Amino acid sequence: MLNNFLVEQHVKNALMEDIGFQDISTEALMQDKMVTAYLKTRVDGIFCGGQVAKKVFELLADNVAFVFYKNDGDEMKAGDTIAMITAPVKCMLTGERTALNYIRTMSGIATQTAKYIKAMNNPKVKLADTRKTIPGFRMFEKYSVRTGGGTPHRYNLSDCIMIKDNHIECAGSVTKAVELAKAYNSHAHKIEIECENNEQIKEALKCGVDIIMLDNMPVPIMKDAIELIDGRAIVEVSGNVTIDNIAEIAAINPDVISTSAIHSGVKPLDIGLDM
Repeated sequence: MLNNFLVEQHVKNALMEDIGFQDISTEALMQDKMVTAYLKTRVDGIFCGGQVAKKVFELLADNVAFVFYKNDGDEMKAGDTIAMITAPVKCMLTGERTALNYIRTMSGIATQTAKYIKAMNNPKVKLADTRKTIPGFRMFEKYSVRTGGGTPHRYNLSDCIMIKDNHIECAGSVTKAVELAKAYNSHAHKIEIECENNEQIKEALKCGVDIIMLDNMPVPIMKDAIELIDGRAIVEVSGNVTIDNIAEIAAINPDVISTSAIHSGVKPLDIGLDM
């Protein structure tokens, strides 16, 4: 479950952005009364974001009641009713778009993640996201990836030391970069390094890194690299991963495949609120 305090702060900001000083359409047209509405999906997918949608309406009125027929992670079929909501009509109309923006986006990511895992067809390999997220929306994207069956990568830059090509260039070598990282690192963080060829992999193994990332390599070269590493470090592969080639990549048995394709630019799921 998402941290409720963080969800509330985010939803408050979203409502402030959307409402401004007043929802003048609803205030002009509506006398407040209790109404019932239904969240329904128009397409197949994986539901995600119920906690967030509920928070939207609860922040707008005290007398809101939710009945969920689907929980986060449940499969949905087109036409399914996800939830029944009873609330004051002004609350319902004012919060509708904000709630839908959350659950449509989150359900889209969860659905995309589940599709990639199914296509991967290898339960031994973990599927992870990246930091290519919408600023301010990362916790929802990563939660949605987990809901769809994925394994979130580091949440932010402080989660682990990740040495990429530009770090190596600036440090001078793989060995120097790892030495500096180990001197600075705490016992609680892993060290991951991005390698482009076998020479860098051998150097990284000699330095005793925890994770080796094979980035943008052809599958046969990645396969040889995994055999070279031989279990001496966690192997992550990344770059140019698609729904069409992920099974081929998974078949060479890396520990982790990471891709932004499961969350970045994913089409929101078609979910509506019917009064």
